Amino acid sequence: MDLGKVADGAERFAAYIAELTSVIGHADRVAPLRDYCTGLLAAEGRRSVEPMAAVTAPARVSVQHQKLLHFVGEGAWSDEQVLAKVRELVVPKIERHGPIKAWIVDDTGVPKQGRHSVGVHHQYCGELGKQANCQVAVTLSIANHHASLPIAHQLYLPKVWAEDATRREKAHVPEEIRFRTKPQIALTQISAALAAGVASGVVLMDASYGTDTALRTGIGALGLNYIAAILPTVKVRAVKHPEQRLSVKELALALPKHAWRTITWRDGSAAPLCSRFARVRVRTAPIRGAADRPKETLLIEWPPGEAAPTKYWLSNLDSKISFRDLVDLAKMRWRIERDYQDLKQEIGLGHYEGRGWRGFHHHGTLCIAAYGFLISERERIPPSGPRCSWRFEKPAISSGYRPRGAAAAAPTPRPELDRHHAQNVDRRDRPNPAAMPLLRPPLDTKPASKFMTQ
Repeated sequence: MDLGKVADGAERFAAYIAELTSVIGHADRVAPLRDYCTGLLAAEGRRSVEPMAAVTAPARVSVQHQKLLHFVGEGAWSDEQVLAKVRELVVPKIERHGPIKAWIVDDTGVPKQGRHSVGVHHQYCGELGKQANCQVAVTLSIANHHASLPIAHQLYLPKVWAEDATRREKAHVPEEIRFRTKPQIALTQISAALAAGVASGVVLMDASYGTDTALRTGIGALGLNYIAAILPTVKVRAVKHPEQRLSVKELALALPKHAWRTITWRDGSAAPLCSRFARVRVRTAPIRGAADRPKETLLIEWPPGEAAPTKYWLSNLDSKISFRDLVDLAKMRWRIERDYQDLKQEIGLGHYEGRGWRGFHHHGTLCIAAYGFLISERERIPPSGPRCSWRFEKPAISSGYRPRGAAAAAPTPRPELDRHHAQNVDRRDRPNPAAMPLLRPPLDTKPASKFMTQ
């Protein structure tokens, strides 16, 4: 179906969802799929299951809550098939503005409390910019200068999880899932995309992936090009001076003045984006096997005013590519940051409160599906308009509805007239804190015993 021929936004959304339902199997999954995606787009604040149930079925919130919870947490439908259908529907809209230029490898962290949600571990969380208790998902996105779309999304399962049979069983981690590093997961996603016939692009990655030699080698073996950010400590030998083994930072500092050029790669929101760059043909120089390493282009950025270069990339693209095109492609990785921002703030990617493997991935898939629809609507939004040029008609929510965790109404002056029990104030992955006494004990009594801390 050509969604562009449907005039009304709500009708286009209904047509989009109808296409997705063709790959989820049983007919009884159609309504939950529609309602879950509607809730992701229409709910305000946190997009956990209960608020979405209140938006999509205000007269029967409890029943709807259970239906959505079962659909996302237990439904035996394929994430891969739904993501493939999203790609089929959305990519033509993206390609109206030019062919796919890049595949972007990255990961995103979701901060979590407790230790029972699948994959939660103390590890680096990009959202917080530090080590923290979080889940991390590895993603692959496709992009051109107009838009980008995630096409793969998989939880990284730390080794302590992968080797713990009890935790695996409680979180329903599939038997075939074993410990793999993030670069290994990324290479599998790239291979799958290539096998599925996704329009190829230059693979872009940050230094946490690009410094991994096995990943770069694997991408090259698949016949793909890459521009991989690397750490300044990576050792290389310049093709023109193979006797010298230097870190890329040392090589950059030794370059003559004429090696640096000011390159403008695209227009920014306020002014053209430009910086100083140099490029050198090199071979990476590990302690062993250096002679077998292929020639690559080392791209270096040294912005004016900085004391030293700030970024380094290795690329296996043809050395004849224009300097500006090389820089332009390297800088396209910024699109993934916008994806993560919108997926988390506008769609609720990090709001899933379940603990299981299937639910984590189903929620991520449906968030990407909802995001894909917004991408397909982007060109209909006027430059000065809101993110979405139309709004779902939201049913009126019952005046008595109060989300769990929300503050309860003030009690009556006489407690015996209060007929409702206190709210459960915390549904995180740890016990609720014990209630603390509000009054100090009389002076002639012993102090109250200390409450245990978590």
